[in-house]
Amino acid sequence: MRFNHYLIKTIFLLSPLFFLSCTIKYDKTMEVSDVVPEFSFEGAKVSRYEGKEIKVNLQAEKLENYKNSNENFVQGVEFSAYDDNNQLATQGKCGFLYADTDKEIYELYDDIELNSISENTKFYADALRWNSKNQQLISGKTSTVKIEKDDTLMYGSGFSASGVTKTYAFTGSVEGEIQTK
Repeated sequence: MRFNHYLIKTIFLLSPLFFLSCTIKYDKTMEVSDVVPEFSFEGAKVSRYEGKEIKVNLQAEKLENYKNSNENFVQGVEFSAYDDNNQLATQGKCGFLYADTDKEIYELYDDIELNSISENTKFYADALRWNSKNQQLISGKTSTVKIEKDDTLMYGSGFSASGVTKTYAFTGSVEGEIQTK
């Protein structure tokens, strides 16, 4: 199955937005700066440009970072990503986003909706993980991902998508509906 490269690119393009950080260090004595955010933004609006071209718009209910860390926590996220022709390519939202900018790992949680405009495909999930280093988007082994494309509706578990091969697959059970006219 073909996977929309703009979806992968969108998640990748969001990664530089998270220049702030957050962590909970269980193995060390806790400092006040470890448990109290150094910065906390409410109603945050962030835009990322490449040259003069807009690439990503992001809105968040709350964005927090903590001192001495490369992890970020964002709540109530909505975003729009644009292709190389400055056309809207992907829109999405999720309840919670965790980003580790050192490891280039990004995790989306709670009521995830991704809409690939160019591919006319919508993805729904409760948990997805993007690894920028190997360009893999995965769900949990038993997590259900719903995909809507044209007249096809598909549910499956063990979702994975490759930004390299532009394909996606399910390792678990899959069911769905195809409506014919």
